[in-house]
Amino acid sequence: MEKIAPFQHYLNLSLHQNPVIQNPTNTLKASLASVALGPAFTSPQTQLSAHSLPYNRSGLSSSNTFHFFDELKGVHSLELLKILHARMLKMCNDWSSDTIAKSLISSYLKFGDFRAASMVFFMGFDRNYVFWSSFFDELQTCGGETRGVLKVFVELYGKGVVFDNKVLTLVLKVCGSLMDSQLGLQIHADLIKKGFDLDVYLKCALMNLYGWCSDLEKANQVFYEFVEKEDLVWNEAIMVNMRNERWEKAMEMFREMQFSFAKATGGTIAKVLQGCSKLGALKEGKQIHGYVLRFALESDLSVCNSLINMYSRNNRLKLARRVFDLMEDHNLSSWNSMISSYSACGYLNDAWDLLNQMEVSDLKPDIITWNCLLSGHALHGSYKAVLKILRRMQVTGFMPNSTSITSVLQAVGELGMLKFGREIHGYVIRNGLDYDVYVETSLLDMYVKNDCLGKAHAVFDNINNRNIVAWNSLISGYAFKGLFEDARKLMNGMEEEGIMPDLVTWNGLISGFSIQGYSKEALALIHQIKKSGMTPNVVSWTALMSGSSQNENYRESLEFFIQMQQEGIRPNSATIPTLLRACGGLSLLQQGKEVHCLSIKNGFIEDVFVATALIDMYCKSGNLKAAYEVFKKIENKTLASWNCLIMGFAIYGLGKEVVFIFEKMLEVGILPDAITFTAVLSGCKNAGLVEQGWKYFDSMRSDYCITPTIEHYSCMVDLLGRAGYLDEAWDFIQSMPLKPDATIWGALLGSCRMHKNLRLAEIAAKRLFELEPYNSANYVLMMNLYAMFDRWKDVERIKELMSNIGVKSGEAWSWIQIDQKVHLFSAEENHPDEGEIYFELYHLVSEMKKIGYKPDLKCVYQNIDDSEKEKLLLSHTEKLAITYGLIKSRSDVPIRVIKNTRMCPDCHTAAKYISSVKNREIFLRDGSRFHHFSKGKCSCNDCW
Repeated sequence: MEKIAPFQHYLNLSLHQNPVIQNPTNTLKASLASVALGPAFTSPQTQLSAHSLPYNRSGLSSSNTFHFFDELKGVHSLELLKILHARMLKMCNDWSSDTIAKSLISSYLKFGDFRAASMVFFMGFDRNYVFWSSFFDELQTCGGETRGVLKVFVELYGKGVVFDNKVLTLVLKVCGSLMDSQLGLQIHADLIKKGFDLDVYLKCALMNLYGWCSDLEKANQVFYEFVEKEDLVWNEAIMVNMRNERWEKAMEMFREMQFSFAKATGGTIAKVLQGCSKLGALKEGKQIHGYVLRFALESDLSVCNSLINMYSRNNRLKLARRVFDLMEDHNLSSWNSMISSYSACGYLNDAWDLLNQMEVSDLKPDIITWNCLLSGHALHGSYKAVLKILRRMQVTGFMPNSTSITSVLQAVGELGMLKFGREIHGYVIRNGLDYDVYVETSLLDMYVKNDCLGKAHAVFDNINNRNIVAWNSLISGYAFKGLFEDARKLMNGMEEEGIMPDLVTWNGLISGFSIQGYSKEALALIHQIKKSGMTPNVVSWTALMSGSSQNENYRESLEFFIQMQQEGIRPNSATIPTLLRACGGLSLLQQGKEVHCLSIKNGFIEDVFVATALIDMYCKSGNLKAAYEVFKKIENKTLASWNCLIMGFAIYGLGKEVVFIFEKMLEVGILPDAITFTAVLSGCKNAGLVEQGWKYFDSMRSDYCITPTIEHYSCMVDLLGRAGYLDEAWDFIQSMPLKPDATIWGALLGSCRMHKNLRLAEIAAKRLFELEPYNSANYVLMMNLYAMFDRWKDVERIKELMSNIGVKSGEAWSWIQIDQKVHLFSAEENHPDEGEIYFELYHLVSEMKKIGYKPDLKCVYQNIDDSEKEKLLLSHTEKLAITYGLIKSRSDVPIRVIKNTRMCPDCHTAAKYISSVKNREIFLRDGSRFHHFSKGKCSCNDCW
């Protein structure tokens, strides 16, 4: 085997040589980190010696060295530098000392002679890790190319210069950083050919080279060729696989490493923990945590920070916080890791608490800290908070970067703040952030959400390197607005530019068609995806289901879910809320419970969006107790969770409970929004809490700077009207700053019917007939009111008006679910057990009359005999459904009935008597709210 001898060579830089290496056409600079080496390893055989010169140096003293230093400082041209260098070679015994060599290199770099600097670097002295690093730093500072250093190496290597392992290790590291696999392969082949004995550093450099050049198989092959694998080799092999995102392979190597009793470095541990985060490998992460404790690595900040991230990514925030609290020392990265974890998981208050603790500890937040808060609030829907964070961040002296802008644009898009969005667009242009495709895509998305498709398209046209994300964003924007032809044209243009549509492209189209009510076309797209060779995923089906649910086609949504299951696609955490919405829309309590079980089984229950959807489903399905139990178990209660629960109690008419929950929400530091006040005012109106309603309505502006919308004004009109303050309600309508719409006049008309105020009812009805000429409910309500006053001519006039316009009374129906089967009752279709139902109902009415029930004949707006009116009242669908429930269900099971229109006063009274006579709980959901009948009383306190 050929041994590497100390290099003997005359370094002769004659004046006729061209001192400057021209910049290569393929320019690529290497960072210092990318060429970092392990500790220098030397041996008698491999140590690079000084040059052997044919001069007698023994008579020269060290004073000559200082003399040359003085002269070197006075050199002002490259030519003089070369003359001085030549004199040093002839006269100085110590010319190759590290100090002189470094000074020479710096001087050559200063004058731009990168080739000469590289020659001295390779051959002038005994290099070490520290100087290698500083050399490449200084080279790049002076405008030199790392690739030029390799060019000098190739020149010397081609002339037969023999380098030791340390130099070859360096060169392979540089090849890796520049991804120059060709030179690396040549060196490797030459080493094998000459039979050089590769030391551990050289083999690690080879693994590093192949890792950077995306040839992981060769990197692992080098690793497995080791007979005895030292700690350094194990760590390098794992790191190479980690850098190439081969998480499973890296973790497999880490396990093998433990069996070989090799010790992992802190950097390796941190990287393996990152793999656990990516793979969701909590069990393995805990085992590595045990390894950290066993080998006392908990003092390594990078390891602890990686543990925090690993636990956070696996939704174990308590464990992450425990790691953080047990750390003896925290750096900025530690604080940011924990704040980021809280923000990403929605624990926004905890994130702020930690930020305050951080500032108390005299550590200032950096741009990463603020970006974590921005992205967390944007992710969890706290869009107004995003803008407040932006202002606070700017006050502390930080300018938003591309990451900040992306989060802010998301918030601006959701809030519909187009003017502010344009200001941000100007900031992006002024600060040169429009180079970032993510910023441009966020701008595009913001304009789409603000209905500015033209502006969005202009942003799209200005993106230089349009990626598939930009295309998909614009395509989905057109699809969401129902502009399907434009979306198709964009899709064709995308293909013409060589970018093929992916599943995200198709899913955007599916979502657009589905939301616009074209569910058949959306389903056809799913079949088209299959024909194109792709497989529709859970997002495709969820988009289809979501659109149907948003259009209140709940049964269709459930049918799509069944098809999805038949395709073998499992639901994810986004599918569950859509499914629960469909169950809640149909009040399918049993199916909702099954979805709840599915959520628990698949670990979705910890997702706050799933938990909030469960609350909504249970509220709409008549199980308020279950909704409250789900709410209590949510660790991180968001504003949406509170709003959902408040609205749930509101639709049951439990006004006092609504007020209590709202005050509790304020106590824990959650600020209300417009939706919160809609729910609170609904609770007040349904329970007749006039004073509290006024108080909260006034506080919207004064305490929370929220401008009331038409929904809030409608609630106030309803509140005043139901409580009997009809004149006040009229004055309120006249003084409101917004133009009254159908909801305002509808609230007034309903109150007039309740309190039999025909004068105001006729005013409200006239406005409603103009605003909603085809809404049959308004005509029916007026006929009912006229019938109360026996004004039959007016009843006939309303009927004639409906006939002339072409308005038909909507079909009224009620249904009840018995043993997984839905039973529908309507005037258009007879139930198979109709005879048995009427027989039971006649007996039931007889019992009710004995304890005071009197049929309210005013609820029949037909001019017929009272006996006929009483018979018609018996045929009301809710009475039939309740009676059927009494016949077919167990006596200890509550009866749950769904009705599509408003419950009439007689049926309301009858339901109270039935609950008393039969000692049964009855939950009835009508067209406007829930009624819970128990022991002769209703939860609405007769205020509906």
